[in-house]
Amino acid sequence: MSLDNPELVELLKEVHVWPITREVCLKLAELDFTGDPADELIAATSLVHNVPLLTRDRRIHKSKRVLLA
Repeated sequence: MSLDNPELVELLKEVHVWPITREVCLKLAELDFTGDPADELIAATSLVHNVPLLTRDRRIHKSKRVLLA
């Protein structure tokens, strides 16, 4: 699919990107798993914004802190 595809253009308008904030960085210390730093940032961001995380990552699935979708 081309990035100029009208359907894709409309879908991308709905994407929200949360920044890596101080609050997200502080939340990293509360995670009960370690792994890929990017996965940790994504999990911490989901905690800060109270948004369930959809993932296949086994480490995150074992977490008792991260809300999973």
